[in-house]
Amino acid sequence: MYVMNRMTKNPYTIAASAPITDAVALMREKNLKRIPVTDGEKVVGILTQSDIQKVSPTKATSLSIFEINYLLSKTTVKDAMTGQPITIKADRLLEEAAVIMRQNRIGTLPVVEKGRLTGIITESDIFDAFIDLLGFKSVGSRIAVEANDVPGALADIAEIFKSFDVNITHIAAYRGEGTSDVVIRSEAVDTKDIEKKLIENGYKIKHVLRNEN
Repeated sequence: MYVMNRMTKNPYTIAASAPITDAVALMREKNLKRIPVTDGEKVVGILTQSDIQKVSPTKATSLSIFEINYLLSKTTVKDAMTGQPITIKADRLLEEAAVIMRQNRIGTLPVVEKGRLTGIITESDIFDAFIDLLGFKSVGSRIAVEANDVPGALADIAEIFKSFDVNITHIAAYRGEGTSDVVIRSEAVDTKDIEKKLIENGYKIKHVLRNEN
């Protein structure tokens, strides 16, 4: 899966020279947690709700509401944004985006092609992709099987499902010390016969989850 498959295309942006009040109004109207900052077509920063709070007077201030509004009107987006954002291209793997976010402790990557902003990818997009890749919301069953970490184990498990004419829709493997937890999701809700066959073939059933809705 690629960044282009999960990014938000043509996201809302704000100019670096715009008053911070414009950014606040846009984020409230569109219910945004963050917004790319541009200078022409070039991405020059990211503005988050936390950034805005840092340049806003605290509740303990003695300033009047008129003085606060005046100060904010003189504060530009550039004064509050996080500059020099890390970016990514649309054709990069989603895993690469996740690693970059994790290593740099950031929640958003602007997606840039030929110097022009084409989208943004967020940590929420990564979470949604993870859920979809495992088919957690799909109708059917999820069986977690412990298997020896040897060549052919996945093929053998798949053959058991095939013998019951059950199609595997999602599969994931988590490697341990000498064994792997193989998580298989299929459209079959009643998997008792499959579970029995897996056990007969030396596999340990660690968990079964059924979703009929």
